[in-house]
Amino acid sequence: MSIASRVPATGTTPELLKAAGLPTLAELHALDPKQQPGYADPAKVDQVVDSLRRLPPLVFAGECDELRGQLAKVAAGEAFILQGGDCAETFDGVTATNIQGKLRTLLSMAVVLTYAAQVPVVKIGRLAGQYAKPRSSDVETRDGVSLPAYRGDAVNGFAFTPESRTPDPDRLLGVYNASAATLNLARGFVTGGFADIRTMHTWNSTFVNQYGVRASGAGQRYEQLAAEIERALAFMVAAGVDPEKMRTVDFYSSHEALILEYEHALTRIDSRTQRPYDTSGHFIWIGERTRQLDGAHVELFRHLRNPIGVKLGPTTTADTALELADRLDPDHEPGRITFITRMGAGRIRDLLPEVVEKVTASGRQVAWICDPMHGNTFEAANGYKTRAFSDVIDELNGFFDVHDELGTWPGGVHVELTGDDVTECVGGADELVEADLVNRYETLCDPRLNRNQSLELAFLVAERLTDGRINRSANPVQDFQPITF
Repeated sequence: MSIASRVPATGTTPELLKAAGLPTLAELHALDPKQQPGYADPAKVDQVVDSLRRLPPLVFAGECDELRGQLAKVAAGEAFILQGGDCAETFDGVTATNIQGKLRTLLSMAVVLTYAAQVPVVKIGRLAGQYAKPRSSDVETRDGVSLPAYRGDAVNGFAFTPESRTPDPDRLLGVYNASAATLNLARGFVTGGFADIRTMHTWNSTFVNQYGVRASGAGQRYEQLAAEIERALAFMVAAGVDPEKMRTVDFYSSHEALILEYEHALTRIDSRTQRPYDTSGHFIWIGERTRQLDGAHVELFRHLRNPIGVKLGPTTTADTALELADRLDPDHEPGRITFITRMGAGRIRDLLPEVVEKVTASGRQVAWICDPMHGNTFEAANGYKTRAFSDVIDELNGFFDVHDELGTWPGGVHVELTGDDVTECVGGADELVEADLVNRYETLCDPRLNRNQSLELAFLVAERLTDGRINRSANPVQDFQPITF
């Protein structure tokens, strides 16, 4: 996470936000927003929103600007995005061990991509705000009893009781506090030496000792790569490169900006530009279920200065993507829009080409990210929601195939993962089967890749990036060229 440009935000009152052009919460609710909690006490909601407005920003406008600049490089084919983290964070999951495990996994994957594919990697965590989830049904029924669906800790509890499942606006204050704690620890890790690339062996050691990942193919490849990198780093230091340059990394937070009360209450007016920023996270996105062109989320997002993402599922047409881009980014600003495609392994090769072709033909340079998780979920015979690692990889390969054929840049990957040895997705180098799901199925929403599967995915992505670079006959992501005298 960038430490520079921590520019304070000044405006928190509804009057200041309205003067900056931001629609009010009442105006947004008049647009019939989707996937919102059904709060029973409007006065309590107003009280919580007022409390959130008085709290300090979680991220800074200058950091959002820095990330937008990095995403502009991705859109230009000069960098690659690695975005990952929990399907849905939980308040109980805000522990040092849990946060460190996710950071360790993302840093390990980023090293694989950076070194093996020679690609600058923009590192974005799906953390410090991912506490709300859209659901396909408003209710859940068990044994003839129907209760509100669990929508994430931002809304209600997972326990199947009327008290737990009742939406509680006070939970939004819990989201703020949990996100602040997560960001505080993440900043400490990425600037305090944990992210130093010279310690990359230790990123793996805890997992090796606990779970025996060294015996896996991904673990062995990672250790071999780490040894190569250490030799390269030793050469660089001997050649006079400042070793302190290797000590820190830029790391950004992201989440789906789903609950309007929370996002609106954390929007601040930047003291430099007098423009509104959603300070709940650096990168926020609109989900597949809330991207209606005339809907409340698009209306809110089009006024915010954050870099923004839009999920594009199998119902997306090229015209829809262009209309969303025109609505959210009328000025064609580099780094403003990232399209996150989630079409499913069996459909991406058929649906994605026309979308990419038409958006590219319009003259826009957007960043394209593949989310190979959400379009490939199914229910196992034993009742567990899962994903097949083979389907995840198939969709990723389809994403790269399309961009290779069109000559466009496959800009990134968005995955749900954890730093733990969970058994939630079948397949991978460990050859997990449906019977293994009962062993360590810990997610409260969607299944995540474990660290072994995440590393394996990183190596596969690195191979595709390397192949694509070779096919283009020149390295599109860096300026380095050998010199001949």
